[in-house]
Amino acid sequence: MNATAPIATLTPQHMRALARANQVRLARAELKRKVAVQEVNVAHVILDCPWEAHSMAVADLLMSQRRWGQTRCRRFLAQIPMSEKKTVGSMTERQRQTLAAMLASLERGRAWRPSPWARDSLTTA
Repeated sequence: MNATAPIATLTPQHMRALARANQVRLARAELKRKVAVQEVNVAHVILDCPWEAHSMAVADLLMSQRRWGQTRCRRFLAQIPMSEKKTVGSMTERQRQTLAAMLASLERGRAWRPSPWARDSLTTA
């Protein structure tokens, strides 16, 4: 009464899963490389959410930028209540817009501050 599936039926699915994982891994590496050389803007990636970034952690994406480490990323995300492990694909539209605005203001050399009436709404998302 041992209910096991035959090995032959598991192998193709297993191989397809490995191939898909490798495809995602290579696409993410390419995206991170493009972000590192400033060929692609992180704010655009967050707003557009391409398939390769959909299940990527926000911190991984931010840290792929030049001169961004774990501490800078943690402090940046602490400005809005967002976990470093949150995936780009699971972000709400408001979180995407806020994060993109924060990144854009950093590029312009200014510190980002939410408007007083928007602070309460950011903490609930």
